[in-house]
Amino acid sequence: MLFSEIVYGLIHSRRLGASLGMNLMPTNGKLCTFDCIYCECGFNQPFAHPVLPTRAEVREALECKLQQLQTEQVTPDVITFSGNGEPTLHPEFEGIIEDTCRLRDLLCPSAKVSVLTNSTQLGREDVMRALRHCDNRILKLDSAITTTMRAIDQPVNKQLTVETIIGYLQQFDGDFTLQTCFLRGTLPDGSAVDNTTPDELDAWYKSVRELRPKQIMIYVIDRTTPVKTLEKISREQMEQIAAPLQAEGMDVIISA
Repeated sequence: MLFSEIVYGLIHSRRLGASLGMNLMPTNGKLCTFDCIYCECGFNQPFAHPVLPTRAEVREALECKLQQLQTEQVTPDVITFSGNGEPTLHPEFEGIIEDTCRLRDLLCPSAKVSVLTNSTQLGREDVMRALRHCDNRILKLDSAITTTMRAIDQPVNKQLTVETIIGYLQQFDGDFTLQTCFLRGTLPDGSAVDNTTPDELDAWYKSVRELRPKQIMIYVIDRTTPVKTLEKISREQMEQIAAPLQAEGMDVIISA
C-alpha cells in the first residue's frame, strides 16, 4: 500500500481521527531507516537516486488541499506526516514543518500537526527542533529488547540498539506519544518472533515507566504485511497488556 501523492486523504485513522496524510518520500516505493516486517508499505526499495518532493512542492500541495477542504467546509482533525517511509529523512524536514504549521494556523487552526516517526533520526538537531514545533510526536518502540526490535523493525543500521532509541526518546521528557505494534509469528528463516511474552512485556513496561510518555498507543496489524506469517493479537490480550499501565493512571489507547 503506497501513497501516490504528497498530500492524501482525508483518511480515517484508528488512532488520530480524520487525517490529512503527508508523504515526503518517493511515490514509487518505500524509503525508510527501518524495514518492518509488518509495514503496510511493504519492504524498502533499492533506490539509487530517490526522488523526493521539494519543500516548495510540499507547501504548494498542502495549501491547495487545505483551500479545497475549506471550500468544502471539511476540517481535518490532524495533518499527519507518515507516508511511504520515514518522514524525518527528508533533508528539508524542518522547513516543511515550519510551512505546515503556518498553513495550518491560517487555513485550519483546529487541526493538530502530527509526525509518526521510528525515532532513528532523533540524533539530528534539525529533526529535534522540527518535532518540538509539532502538536503530536508519535514515536515508535516495538520492543525494549534489542534482538526483538531488530527482528521486527529490521533497522538499516544493523548496530542500532534499543538503548540508543530510548536515549533519544528521553530528550522529550515525556512530552510525546509512544507507539508500539504487538504481534507474533514466524520469520522467513523459520524463527519465531513475539513481543507479547512475559520477558518482552516486563522489559517494555520498565521502559514505559522510565519514559513516562503523555500517551501510549498500542495496536495490532490491520492490513496486508510483507511477511505473511504474522498473527494478529486479540483485543482481549491487548486489553490485558494495557491494564497495568492504565491502573497506574497512564493514558493508553488500544487499536485492535
